Amino acid sequence: MPPKQNPQMPSADYSLKKTFPNIGGGRVLNNDNLTTAFDLVEKMHIVYVRVVRAKGLPGINADGTCDPFVEVKIGNYKGTTNYVEKNPNPEWNQVFAFSKDHIHATMGEILVRNKEFVNDEEILGRVLFYVSEVPSRVPPDSSLAPEWHRLEGRNGLRVQGELMLAIWMGNQADEAFPDAWHSDVLAISGEHIANTRSKVYLSPRLWYLRVNVIEAQDLVLRDQNRRPEAYVKGILGTIVLRSRVSPKKSVNPTWNEDLIFVVAEPFDEPLILSVEDKLGADKDECLGRCVVPLQMVENRDKPIPVSHRWYGLEKTVVNGEETKVVRLNSRLHLRVSFDGGYHVFDESTHYNSDLRAASKLLWTPPIGVLELGILNAEGLQPTKNKDGRGTVDAYCVAKYGQKWVRTRTIVDSFAPKWNEQYTWEVYDPCTVITIGVFENCHIKGDGGVVAKDPRIGKVRIRLSTLKTDRIYTHSYPLLVLQNTGVKKMGEIQLAVRFTCTSLLNMLQTYTEPLLPKMHYLHPLTVYQLDSLRHQATYTISMRLGRAEPPLRKEVVEYMLDVGVNMWSLRRGRANFARIIRLFNVFFMFHRWFNEICKWKNATKTIATHFLLMVLVFFPCLILPTFFLSLFTVGIWNYRKRPRYPPHMDTQFSYADTAQNDELDEEFDTFPSSKGGEVLKARYDRLRSIAGRMQTVLGDLATQGERVQSLLTWRDPRATFMFVIFCLIAAILIYVIPFRMMIIFVVFYTLRHPKFRIDIPAVPQNFLRRLPAKTDSLL
Repeated sequence: MPPKQNPQMPSADYSLKKTFPNIGGGRVLNNDNLTTAFDLVEKMHIVYVRVVRAKGLPGINADGTCDPFVEVKIGNYKGTTNYVEKNPNPEWNQVFAFSKDHIHATMGEILVRNKEFVNDEEILGRVLFYVSEVPSRVPPDSSLAPEWHRLEGRNGLRVQGELMLAIWMGNQADEAFPDAWHSDVLAISGEHIANTRSKVYLSPRLWYLRVNVIEAQDLVLRDQNRRPEAYVKGILGTIVLRSRVSPKKSVNPTWNEDLIFVVAEPFDEPLILSVEDKLGADKDECLGRCVVPLQMVENRDKPIPVSHRWYGLEKTVVNGEETKVVRLNSRLHLRVSFDGGYHVFDESTHYNSDLRAASKLLWTPPIGVLELGILNAEGLQPTKNKDGRGTVDAYCVAKYGQKWVRTRTIVDSFAPKWNEQYTWEVYDPCTVITIGVFENCHIKGDGGVVAKDPRIGKVRIRLSTLKTDRIYTHSYPLLVLQNTGVKKMGEIQLAVRFTCTSLLNMLQTYTEPLLPKMHYLHPLTVYQLDSLRHQATYTISMRLGRAEPPLRKEVVEYMLDVGVNMWSLRRGRANFARIIRLFNVFFMFHRWFNEICKWKNATKTIATHFLLMVLVFFPCLILPTFFLSLFTVGIWNYRKRPRYPPHMDTQFSYADTAQNDELDEEFDTFPSSKGGEVLKARYDRLRSIAGRMQTVLGDLATQGERVQSLLTWRDPRATFMFVIFCLIAAILIYVIPFRMMIIFVVFYTLRHPKFRIDIPAVPQNFLRRLPAKTDSLL
């Protein structure tokens, strides 16, 4: 079949579109609550052919043997099994899947061939079947039992041998669907076919390994007159951590410092701790080491101290060609524990999909189920060239919690149709599912070993923005930020449903802490969390890269937002704009209050006077009025509520206005790969931005120090005046009724513009004259 041509892309449209796919027999259009399996995707009718084994095949090679393989043909589609050398009774047990929508033939044939045959007309035998007579099977029915079929020749006469087959009509809910050879991958060779299949992956269970280094005793030094600068180095796999140099320069150093590692089950590698003596800038001497097997480490679920233990140190001594391990009298005092009470962060804190603790004993029951239907994509842009034309081989990856899913790869199509559905258990509604689309560069051997799967786009959906038991069907834009700017790579159509098992339990989660208790009782620093997150993402990418087919490092890092904390001028501008939008509420209130004070609308001002008088004489109405106002605003905003889930916004991200130099800086490596004038210009720009930030922070500090100096007598006259003012104010407030005082302040604040003078007020002038600590800055 010829590949589909790339449609002409209209002007970029980054909006979210409501779609109406034919899912669940069309019942989704009526907002029915669907409960059948695979009701979030369009049902695909697929002809499955399971080739199990053969027996009694004739030996036609020169040595009296045969090297058989099976070829399944339906119309223009053809799939082949591996050949079995010198075996007249071979076994394959392989399933082929042909989409019925692409089949235009009435008859299919299954040919048994020999490897040595050169002519396509030569066969060992064949089995014919009519596509219209293939029996249907609907899960959860048991799988169809294979049967022996007698082989016949081209002339229709029976030949020697039999073939065991099972042929049925199913859909993507069939258990044979993930591992079958699909007609979509017609041109893929057998060795790369595994890279096209849909798979489910599980992230390894991660733990924080805390090593509390307390002290060491009786260290053996080469130079007994030297005061050692000892520190402890911990090695776990490829992760190396170091403690600070002990402040006690002796053979009995102390540290009382924590080294925290991220480890994944199963615990295959031991923890190696060594005491090092810092001799110079680049030279250290090992004073002894010990090995801690992780299988013996204690688990800490609650904030209680674990038992401490002394570990004997040993040292490797090289004597000529002989190497031996010598047991030392030195000891290392440690507390080692798995901190199962923490959640191990592997994603950005803004897009977490799982917030549970590492220990299963602290897990709560699930509150619901998340179902995702990955339907299709449209208008994908070509990412590589094939025979002088652009092409794309796309697949999707979705991640929520510990479960990753990968759809099959649709080869050479700009409008791939996956129609695959996946399910996750939900433990917290305030979580995010991430769906990414990638180009597969490892299916035809053209990518090589070092090839990377390019990203096509990513979609995030926050579960708390979804209504329960409702099916959301939308087409999301696939956006990729490149050095040349933001680019729309196409659109992906998804169907999402969040089903709640207990509304009360879900509402209760809003009152519970977001993270496990250990994060609040013994919090980790920001720097520790950042370092541990990098360890976690590295561990996950290495583990998933060892699966078959592998979920490659670039895919995992893109899904986990590795490098999101790197400097970006574009992202800084976007965050600054977010802060401005946040303060717009206060600016609007200030403008409204200013209009009231200046009597621009006499009716509003008089009404404000009346309301304030009521609140003064009836103070019990203040809080009810406040909450009633919030209730009214909330009800009023209900008509403006978002109808669609949020999606990535190019204007909000400042991606559409970013300059090429800014984007080139954002995609630069760390450390920078640039040099010369480019690096100098970026450094000067960064200094300019940091200078403005420094000025703003200095102004805020100045205002705070001025308030603080009211009572510190840095300016004796100002403090004297403020103290006398406080005394007089205390007497007046005691003498004058409080209500009258409030009425006087309100009427003075809302006085008519004829009684105003457009100069700064006295308190403002007084505060600006107070001293700050800027005089002490160099």
